[in-house]
Amino acid sequence: MLVDTRAWVERELSAGERVEAVVPLRGGWTSRMRRLDLRGPAGRRSLVLRSFVDPFFVRHAEGLLNREAEVLALLGDTDVPAAALVAVDATARHCDRPSLLMSLLPGTVRVDDEEAPERAGPLARQLLRIHRVPVTGRSRPRVYQAWTSPERVSPPEDTGRPELWRRAVDVIRREPPAYRGCFLHRDFHPGNVLFSGDGADLRISGVVDWVETSWGPADLDVAHCATALALLHGVPAGMRFADLYAAAGGTLEEEPGAHLYWRLLDALAFAPDAEKVAVPWRELGRTDLTPGALTRRLEDYLAALLERYG
Repeated sequence: MLVDTRAWVERELSAGERVEAVVPLRGGWTSRMRRLDLRGPAGRRSLVLRSFVDPFFVRHAEGLLNREAEVLALLGDTDVPAAALVAVDATARHCDRPSLLMSLLPGTVRVDDEEAPERAGPLARQLLRIHRVPVTGRSRPRVYQAWTSPERVSPPEDTGRPELWRRAVDVIRREPPAYRGCFLHRDFHPGNVLFSGDGADLRISGVVDWVETSWGPADLDVAHCATALALLHGVPAGMRFADLYAAAGGTLEEEPGAHLYWRLLDALAFAPDAEKVAVPWRELGRTDLTPGALTRRLEDYLAALLERYG
């Protein structure tokens, strides 16, 4: 941690506190995450420092980090297990990089196949609680942004299923369906959820990465988590997630074509090989998730969506 950033952090601490150690955290790709271990008169504690380093995210940091700061403040009065905001320097006025300082949440990111079915239900129930966060006109986040379009989809160069890709892309050529909006995390997937305990004691202890928080259809958040589950654990896991969300009390589009639109709008943004998420997943131990393996799973998932909802 550079001198300017350390000085900014220490100005935000309690009297007599100092940074004792800086520990890199794994699992993200949009920013550099570090745990800051502190020592002070009241003992030890830890915070998390998020800093944008990728040029694209540095350019957009002011909007992204200020949005996350506002969302963390909003969630402080809810039952959603989010970090507490400490400070934000979204324009790098004091830090070497645009940064946000927040509390450290307990638990770990779990993307292994072991207990994946047991984690799916809690994921669905947690997402429903997020969608039910009450917001007023003043606190309502921006309207969602689509992360792909028919013109931007990149099918695998060597695909043996070009007709599958054509059918999937044709679905998102229509105008977006009308929807009833709600509060969206917008990037809810296993890589942004912390778990603690095992077996009967398994529970979600934190939800992180609120920079993309938006207003939009619940189907879109469900779609994003479902795609991630299909890529991580296989197509059946992705196809089951919407059913788990509905069983928890969530409401999704009744018209199959409308639901299919949101599912494919999300899934096609991962084309051709889901490398943006695969890199942090492999850092967390999923070395089996090669580009080829993920492309095959993505194609199988597209086929399953078209068969069920098309």
